[in-house]
Amino acid sequence: MSAVTPARPTVTPDASAPARPGRQNGAGAGQSPFPASPARPGGRAPLAPQPEGPEGFRRPRPRPAPRRSANPAVSVIVPTRNEARNLEIVLPAIAAVRPAVHEVIVVDGNSTDNTVAVARRTLPWARVITQTRKGKGNAMACGFTAATGDVIVMFDADGSADPNEIPAFVNALVKGADFAKGSRFCKGGGSDDITLLRKSGNAGLNTVANRLFGTRYSDLCYGYNAFWADLLPQLELPDPAAPQPEDGSMLWGDGFEIETVLNCRVAAADLTITEVPSVERERMFGETNLRTFADGTRVLRTLMAEHRRMEQRRKASGYAR
Repeated sequence: MSAVTPARPTVTPDASAPARPGRQNGAGAGQSPFPASPARPGGRAPLAPQPEGPEGFRRPRPRPAPRRSANPAVSVIVPTRNEARNLEIVLPAIAAVRPAVHEVIVVDGNSTDNTVAVARRTLPWARVITQTRKGKGNAMACGFTAATGDVIVMFDADGSADPNEIPAFVNALVKGADFAKGSRFCKGGGSDDITLLRKSGNAGLNTVANRLFGTRYSDLCYGYNAFWADLLPQLELPDPAAPQPEDGSMLWGDGFEIETVLNCRVAAADLTITEVPSVERERMFGETNLRTFADGTRVLRTLMAEHRRMEQRRKASGYAR
C-alpha cells in the first residue's frame, strides 16, 4: 500500500486488508454474526466501572502528546439512540477484537429505551456519555473530544459494521494514512443492505465529490472510518460545549452530514486517505433512519458548501493550485 500524499488528495486502496465475508450462514435475527466476549481485553490497565446513568459531557483531561506508533491506543466511538437490543450484540463483539481496543465510548442521544442500562450491563468498562445537542454529528464530536486514544474509530450501533475490521483500519493508519475510509465498493468490500437506488445515488455523489475535491473516493456515503486523533483540530467540528440554537436548528456538522463533512475536510487539508474494504451487514434490530432522497439531497448540499469553504480558505491564504 502506498501512503504518499500527492499534490491533490488521493484515495489509496489498502491492498493488504483481507477480504471480508458477508453475513455468516445461520446468523439470523437475534443471533450474533460476531464472536462475543464481554470481558475487558488484556494488554492495558482496565478502566474503572462507571456509576449508574450516563455522564454529562465534560471537557476531558488534557490529551497526551500525539503518538503515531505501530501500537496505537484505539478509541471506538458508538453513537446511540434507542439501540438497546443491538448493543447487547455489538459491544461484546467490539470487546472481542484483537488487538484489543483501548476504550469504547457510547454517546447516547437521550434514548427512551434502556440503551444506557444495557451498555452498562453488557460492557461495564465502556464509557457512556450524553451528547450535548441533537444529531449524529454532535454525538460524534462529543465522542471525539472525550476520546483518549491515539486512533479514533467511528462505529455505528446498529450492527451493520463488523468490529473484526477494526484492525484493518488501524493497520492502514499505521502504514501511513491520516484517514482510513471504509468502502463497500473497493475490492474485498460489499453490502448485505444496500438497494440499487441507494447504490446509484452513492455513485453519483462519489463523482461529484471526486470532481470537487480531486479525490478518488469509491464510497462517499459510508460512515465506518478511522483517523489519528491528532487531526481533530484541523477538522474544526462544532464545539460540543456550544449551546443548542434557540430556534431549534442544528449547527453545521451536527447532523447526518458529519460523515460527508469529514470526507471533504480531510481532502481539503491534503491529508493522506486510504480506502479499507468493508462489508456492510443488515441492521440487526430497529428501523433505519436513512431517507434516500432527503439524505442524498443533504449530502449534495454538504459537498457544495464544503467546496465553497475550501475555496474561500484557499483564496484567503493565497493557495495556488
